[in-house]
Amino acid sequence: MADAVTAPRQPVHLADYRAPAFAVDQVELEFDLHPQATQVRARLHMHRRSAGQLHLDGRKLKLLEIRLDGEELGDNSYHVDEAGLTIYEVPDRFTLETLVEICPAENTELSGLYMSGSGFFTQCEPEGFRKITFFPDRPDVMARYRVRMTADAQKYPVLLSNGNKLAEGTENARNWAEWEDPHPKPSYLFALVAADLVAVRDEFVTMSGRRVELGIWVERGDETRCGHAMESLKTAMRWDEDTFGLEYDLDVFNIAAVADFNAGAMENKGLNIFNTAYVLASPETATDTDFQNVERVIAHEYFHNWTGDRVTCRDWFQLSLKEGLTVFRDQEFMADQFSAAVKRIADVRLLRATQFRDDAGPLAHPVRPASYLEINNFYTTTIYEKGAEVVRMYRTLMGREAFRRGMDNYIRDNDNSAATVEDFFAAMQAAVPEHNIWQILRWYDQAGTPEITFEETYNPTNRSFMLTLRQHTNPTPGQESKLPFLMPVTVGLLDENGNEMLEETLVFHQAEQNFVFSHIDKPPVASLFRNFSAPVKLKGQSRERLAFLAAKDTDLFNRWDALQQYASAALLEAVAAHQAGRIFQLDAGLQDAIAATLRQAPRDQAFTAEALILPSESLLADDMAVVDPDAIHAVREAARATLGAALRDRFNSMYWECAKVNPADHSGPAMAARALKNAALAYLCAAGDVPRAWEQFNQGANMTDTLAALTQLADKPGEKREAALAAFYDEWKDTPLVLDKWFSVQARANAPDTLARVRALTQHEAFDLRNPNRVRALIGAFSTNQAKFHDASGDGYRLLADMVLRLDETNPQVAARLIAALGPWRRFAPARQALMRTELERILARGKLSPNTYEMASKALA
Repeated sequence: MADAVTAPRQPVHLADYRAPAFAVDQVELEFDLHPQATQVRARLHMHRRSAGQLHLDGRKLKLLEIRLDGEELGDNSYHVDEAGLTIYEVPDRFTLETLVEICPAENTELSGLYMSGSGFFTQCEPEGFRKITFFPDRPDVMARYRVRMTADAQKYPVLLSNGNKLAEGTENARNWAEWEDPHPKPSYLFALVAADLVAVRDEFVTMSGRRVELGIWVERGDETRCGHAMESLKTAMRWDEDTFGLEYDLDVFNIAAVADFNAGAMENKGLNIFNTAYVLASPETATDTDFQNVERVIAHEYFHNWTGDRVTCRDWFQLSLKEGLTVFRDQEFMADQFSAAVKRIADVRLLRATQFRDDAGPLAHPVRPASYLEINNFYTTTIYEKGAEVVRMYRTLMGREAFRRGMDNYIRDNDNSAATVEDFFAAMQAAVPEHNIWQILRWYDQAGTPEITFEETYNPTNRSFMLTLRQHTNPTPGQESKLPFLMPVTVGLLDENGNEMLEETLVFHQAEQNFVFSHIDKPPVASLFRNFSAPVKLKGQSRERLAFLAAKDTDLFNRWDALQQYASAALLEAVAAHQAGRIFQLDAGLQDAIAATLRQAPRDQAFTAEALILPSESLLADDMAVVDPDAIHAVREAARATLGAALRDRFNSMYWECAKVNPADHSGPAMAARALKNAALAYLCAAGDVPRAWEQFNQGANMTDTLAALTQLADKPGEKREAALAAFYDEWKDTPLVLDKWFSVQARANAPDTLARVRALTQHEAFDLRNPNRVRALIGAFSTNQAKFHDASGDGYRLLADMVLRLDETNPQVAARLIAALGPWRRFAPARQALMRTELERILARGKLSPNTYEMASKALA
């Protein structure tokens, strides 16, 4: 069961940080594993660093024994409450031994030690270790761990933990194993697995010639779907050596996959624990996107070995120090594996669709928050994706070589310690002592997305071009006024034919700033923020300028972005016309731009597939003063249908040309061809060619094509839709990750009955509220369905609130994250505002509510 509160607990403030009063030198843990009553014996070898009583965090722990330096403590020597264990007097150096009992089988929060599938697993970030034993559970307490586990030999034959295995054996029908991690680590990186798993094994030879044993541990029967994950791991290990000079530092590297997991994966030192969704992949069960996600997440967690494990964060306010930095690293890795431009587009699309929206609403917070009530609520795209953009700005400002010197400084100066964003800044500044970049720290402490406007002046007399930039950031909760940000602005000047006259990166750090370019022979067109050089909103580009850039910009990202902005302007104009009762008419320039994009397809299929996607309904909503989801949906669907009909021959030709690719080929070019084929399929189906989707679905060439076809069929009520959904379910009902796709397709469908279907699916025998993947597949996916979630009846809001309240009783982490869908309630018309607010108030009216859900709901209403 989840913790509950009747009143809000006190927030934690960054300003109140104090170094720990006690350090832990060595941890010895003994686990006697039983589902209902696991006993954990902990010996903590500690010493005092400052005055004060010893307090150890602990939750839901039954204390059986407690000894100080071998002597049993009396009841008057310590106190246990719901927050942990306090010992009144201890010497300056001592060994504390405790024995506690916990119940993994009843741990539905999936934090700490819990059971899933064939055995025991842990998740300790951020505060799960305190549910295992009494401990100073904070990132800046780093210690070396030695672990011994015993478990039923038949039921749990595999026993894994951090570091290197020392010994193993069997006694009295129980297995035992001992592991030791030679590197100091915080408690949140502790990991344990005891289960009936099988391993897919390989090895990696490091750049210094050491052999590392690699193991991916999965449930029996899943071994055949681990090949891609293993190859991804080895590729990531080599890339980190080649790119950052970072070599793996243990004898073994293990990954264990678990079906019940609140996040994607966890970077525990030497024993990464993964959601099965990011390990298992085969052409029959996984889409191209799944294959790429497996590679990305495998790389991300491996890269944490240095940026997160060897160098961790001092406190949770510094969370982006490891997560933003490591996201940047996995973005660069993926860009090197596939198309760099398409990867950049995908990353920015995610940032705009999620983080920009958060920045504009009541849930906005800085990359380094000033306070939190529940740290689990701050695992957000602001911490991860916006944090990665800040790291990218460092590199853009410094240059690649200097950035690498800065990374070397950072690792060297902070190895085996807990660092802050100031430590990262100091390492970077030391690499470029000739430049003062201190102002970049404002990105960590100020929330909001800067809005940039510009003016251009060309002087033919002295052949100069002046660019004036202005920045403004709107108020966010607790921050009414903002100081100017430091940002790199990569600018390209183009002539009337699109030829590049120059490219330069400007340093923009004032509210208003002029930049003068000399020896410019003719009036240029400025391509601003190339490759999205800063996470900002660029305002004021005319439709004519956007059309020019979409057709002729030499920067692929800006070419895509110009087309997106042009399409947004055209569609929002059509939305206004729809609201006024006028018949939809497609903007001729938009049709020409899509046609031109199709003509360029042979040069770059991956880019073309991205460029063909119209701005999403949620992104269009972000640009409306008052969101009208019905009008947005009607216009976007009309635009897709009109384009599909007007360019039918071109889409058809493109479809058949791309269909020639081998269905089993998962190379970059093959994935690009399938993406373009299925983009064409979407337009053709929008124009009425549903039989094309039916034919592709029945071919069942691979999961990418099958799911793309099913997605189109799910939008169209009728016999084919029902037959396809039934056939898919019958084939994949026993494969959980594929069945998640079945739920998700229906939750995102544009069909008139989507809301009713989703409510019915919550009662389906295959829907399991205890499994986070299944909840995200149905409820999470539905909450992103702009038109259906925001049904005028308010039933979509009620459904979400019902799920939040049910989940809060068992898994408050997952429950709280669903509330974000109700956060932008103020941006809608009064009727929808009232309906959304009512559901938020209903959530808060619950007598006992977890801190996670309370914080998110109360902030949404604030």
